[in-house]
Amino acid sequence: MRSVIGSWQFWAVGSAAFAALTAIFAKVGVGGINSDLATLIRTVVIVAVIGLLVAGTGAWQPLETISTRTWLFLVLSGLATGASWLCYFRALQMGPAGQVAPVDKLSVVLVAVFGVLFLGERLSAVNWAGVTMIAAGAIMVSLR
Repeated sequence: MRSVIGSWQFWAVGSAAFAALTAIFAKVGVGGINSDLATLIRTVVIVAVIGLLVAGTGAWQPLETISTRTWLFLVLSGLATGASWLCYFRALQMGPAGQVAPVDKLSVVLVAVFGVLFLGERLSAVNWAGVTMIAAGAIMVSLR
């Protein structure tokens, strides 16, 4: 069991499961309010939960020990996350969750492409075939 919990696959599947629940809960939650306000409420909950997790696990470290480069990229990541969430909640408010969520997962395709372009990662022919199928699947699910 310990080796399962220590694997990236375990946490990736958990991420996918919670992302699926996010779509369902958010679709219901944005029904009666502005999607931007819904995103703010969600963000406050996330900050509180992660704050408790960091405090409870002793993961806090002095902020001055974090490098400028790390700060820069975490701030950029936070800005991108915020923009993604605002777009996602707006899309959920306007469209069906079963179509919005798969299109949102085109991020998987973009991560693969950006990883190759900007991080020097390499994908095999089989990997590229999978990326292509994810893109095709997201597009097919989005069609009426």
